[in-house]
Amino acid sequence: MRKLGLIGGMSWVSTRTYYDRINRYIRRHHDPRATAPMVIESLDLSRIRNDNGEYDWEATTRMVGEAAQRLSDAGAEKLIIGANVLHRIYPEVEGMVETPLLHIAECVGDRMAADGIQTAALIGTRSVMTESYFRRRLVARDIDLLPPRMQDVDTLEHIIFDELMVGKASRDAERALRSMFTDFSKEGAQAVIMANTELEQVVDVDANVLPIYDCTAIHAECAAKWMIGT
Repeated sequence: MRKLGLIGGMSWVSTRTYYDRINRYIRRHHDPRATAPMVIESLDLSRIRNDNGEYDWEATTRMVGEAAQRLSDAGAEKLIIGANVLHRIYPEVEGMVETPLLHIAECVGDRMAADGIQTAALIGTRSVMTESYFRRRLVARDIDLLPPRMQDVDTLEHIIFDELMVGKASRDAERALRSMFTDFSKEGAQAVIMANTELEQVVDVDANVLPIYDCTAIHAECAAKWMIGT
């Protein structure tokens, strides 16, 4: 198997999820006794976002870029960034190392295009939902995205940062997400793109009014397929 380098997500939950999903895929599709050959940089990113929800992107780029180089030096043949929002600095990090990176939105876009999805709603943090760096990679694959509703953005920011990232998964959050998905369906969405790892704590991806494209699951599967050469 090829060796993968994983830069940890915005919380340890995301990093754990990637490691678990990659290993489970390899055990199912390659060898039930196998363990994924990986090197991991688990970064403490708790202080890159201030109380006003603003990111220190310069410091973040430096931190993630240095981590990418350490993984490359440790023998990683391909890198992934285990956080949707950190793909905002993907081009900068890509330019700091020779080792290629696997972009999460491109993995998701390819899966959706193969499934014939033409219109979808994107959920995640404010940055992912409102800025272009994630959306344009999906639009490039002819996937139309519903415009973000600011009340949804505010609700998701609260659920992700004030609840899920500190270990609180509530029924109120589950109900809020189900209500959003119902509205998306009425607005013509064929699917929901879940571009945040922590949201899996309150979203049942197998039982919703719309199909859920779990970006973390798809990204991890893309990485695992690369590792075993399929």
